[in-house]
Amino acid sequence: MAHTLTYELNHGSGPVARLRRAVTDYRRYRQTVAELGALSNRELNDLGISRFAIRQVAHESVYGI
Repeated sequence: MAHTLTYELNHGSGPVARLRRAVTDYRRYRQTVAELGALSNRELNDLGISRFAIRQVAHESVYGI
């Protein structure tokens, strides 16, 4: 019984699982913003990303929207 409950909390579609996914996605978003923000303007330019677009690129990368 405990294994089933733990599995559902970690992999299910209930509110706890959705919250965990949301937190994980937000952390990935913030990490992506931080890593892109640490690049120089020249490095960003080489990637075709303006400093202004960092948040948009990070959002698309994590959330796919």
